[in-house]
Amino acid sequence: MTELAVALARLHARAFADPWPEDAFAQLLAQPTTRVHAAPHGFILTRLTVDEAEILTLAVDPERRRAGIGRGLIDEAAAALAAEGATRLFLEVAVDNVAARALYAATGFAEAGVRRGYYARPGGAIDALVLSRELKLP
Repeated sequence: MTELAVALARLHARAFADPWPEDAFAQLLAQPTTRVHAAPHGFILTRLTVDEAEILTLAVDPERRRAGIGRGLIDEAAAALAAEGATRLFLEVAVDNVAARALYAATGFAEAGVRRGYYARPGGAIDALVLSRELKLP
């Protein structure tokens, strides 16, 4: 297990009720298509495939939210992915995640579809919105 995978898993556990385990991060980091951008108190993990990219997860320490960390990570990742040839960036977000949806809307994402029953919850599965935005070189 790499130190990076351990650190990402620890922060992810602080940020999410159903966090990813260390081995999931280790497997993703071992893939040549995975990109990680980290900042103090947050990180974004993306995957690049030809000209499309996907946000796999974005985590910000709960005590540091609403301080611009998430927006900065999205902007940094989007610019880097565009520089590598990506023209569109996708993600899934739970329909009930109001804060994340507001952040994504503020950073240029728009609804592209719905994945029914995508997220398992104690009371039953809920839908995910598929969001996307165009990427351009600055």
